[in-house]
Amino acid sequence: MGLCFSDVRGGKQAIGGTSQQNPNSNNNAAHNDAVDFFFKSNGQQALFTQVELSLSASNLLDRDITSKSDPIVVLFAKKRDGKLEEVGRTEVIMNNLNPTWIQKITIAYQFEMVQPLVFHIYDVDTSYHNKPVKSLKLKDQEFLGEANCVLSDMTIDAAGTNLNVVLAIIVTRQNRTLTIQLQNRNGHGILRKLGALTVHAEETIASRTTVELTLRCCHLANKDLFSLSDPFLRISRMVEGGGSVPICKTEVVNNNLNPVWRPLCLSMQQFGSKASETPLVIECFDFNSSGNHVLIGKLQKSVADLETLHREKNGANFVIPSSHVREKVLKGQLFVDRFLEKEQYSFLDYISSGFELNFMVAVDFTASNGNPRNQDSLHYIDPSGRLNSYQQAIMEVGQVMQFYDSDRRFPAWGFGGKTPAGTVSHCFNLNGSANFEVEGVEGIMDAYATALHNVSLSGPTLFGPVINTAAQIAGRSVSNNNGKYLVLLIITDGVITDMQETKDALVRASDLPLSILIVGVGGADFTQMEILDADNGERLQSSTGRVATRDIVQFVPMREVNSGQISVVQALLEELPGQFLTYFRSRDIKPHARHVC
Repeated sequence: MGLCFSDVRGGKQAIGGTSQQNPNSNNNAAHNDAVDFFFKSNGQQALFTQVELSLSASNLLDRDITSKSDPIVVLFAKKRDGKLEEVGRTEVIMNNLNPTWIQKITIAYQFEMVQPLVFHIYDVDTSYHNKPVKSLKLKDQEFLGEANCVLSDMTIDAAGTNLNVVLAIIVTRQNRTLTIQLQNRNGHGILRKLGALTVHAEETIASRTTVELTLRCCHLANKDLFSLSDPFLRISRMVEGGGSVPICKTEVVNNNLNPVWRPLCLSMQQFGSKASETPLVIECFDFNSSGNHVLIGKLQKSVADLETLHREKNGANFVIPSSHVREKVLKGQLFVDRFLEKEQYSFLDYISSGFELNFMVAVDFTASNGNPRNQDSLHYIDPSGRLNSYQQAIMEVGQVMQFYDSDRRFPAWGFGGKTPAGTVSHCFNLNGSANFEVEGVEGIMDAYATALHNVSLSGPTLFGPVINTAAQIAGRSVSNNNGKYLVLLIITDGVITDMQETKDALVRASDLPLSILIVGVGGADFTQMEILDADNGERLQSSTGRVATRDIVQFVPMREVNSGQISVVQALLEELPGQFLTYFRSRDIKPHARHVC
């Protein structure tokens, strides 16, 4: 959930069942079939299965003064050198010392490896309210506790103690659940009652089947004194052993006893199967900003039952738990206004059926990069062969993208430079010829090196012309109906001067089969790029008030790549498959059936 916020607005958002959510979720190192496909096709295969972790905690420390802690779980994998690599994050839950997180964390369970895992729980600081989870700086959050386990078979820790906290054992247990006492970072603290973390593990289900639901209620009981209830639904799946695991929640509808919620899209991984008689637990709550949500009513229905309610246009009465033998049946009812079963194709389904990613690149030739002849210039070409940041970005991103492009002929441009004709151009062909295409990644590298000799650095920094040129090519792809999706790589060193024009171009391009990856080089302030990335949940808006139909931009600072914080492959493919799928799914464009894997 890249859009899980820790304030009241965030607490009212839907989680886990939105129809256009990123198929690869928020987990930085979680399963991503695009990444797997790239590595496997390059001979880097491992025997693994994908495991989905559901997390809850109890009796956490309260670090807040006027309210309760706002906890989040961050999962790390411990590498051989002892360093921690982030795998994923849950959402933030407001004011709760006994949270049950809805956002799952998926991890590749590699049978042949010992994979130590470390769970950190933090109380999110109020200064980070209204910020997306993935942008939270963990060093600024209050540490609540740590839990450790090993993602493999039985092993022995450094002290020779048998570690029973093993995911292989969790999966084979009857209820597939294990509770771990929290510790301080130094391994102590159990006696201080830091609380406990409960992990429920399930192997992911490879299925394209999804169910889209539109739910509404009528005649709900009012739980507020001076206004009407603010209802939301939480849907959980029953698991072996009698417990339940939450799979999604709707958004909150304010002051309404007859709410209609936005459509939910549930996968078979979430609900099991329609044939299964295992019920879903549907609870309706009145939202309170204190975190003490009041139960309005609950009911249990299987997916097949929900389909029957839709077909027969009947409602199901909520009940309220009672200390008596029989539950109290309420007047409030749940209705299913829409029930649509459909196939949700994956990124690999499209790629394996002949769809392609076509790569394009645009390089910043503005003067702020520094004189290419000077060693401190971002464009300096080292005679020893050491790549500068522009070359590194071209090579690393290009090597990934060319894998998905059959002809490997790439449009390559420069912008912000004075061409041999004596004029400043904001979209010139990098190779200096009338044809903007070059052969392969090496062709881009050669054209870039040649352009540094023939083009003078100038300015200002304008993105609009390059984006519009790429959009024209994407538009022709739509006209030709050739199953091509275009990816424009823009490499830049800093601040752009046509921010609104760039937004206008991006909003127009959001209707086209186009994604834009911006790689920032150098140490400049890249705040503007983060705005264009729109990871704060605010879609870009044009000067005419039109809102982008989808997010098509991803920003990656090269300094984070160079410091080892992220890999280019993971960074590039983290959001791209989701953007790709959102475009084709929203237009009901399917893979060629005979090639679907």
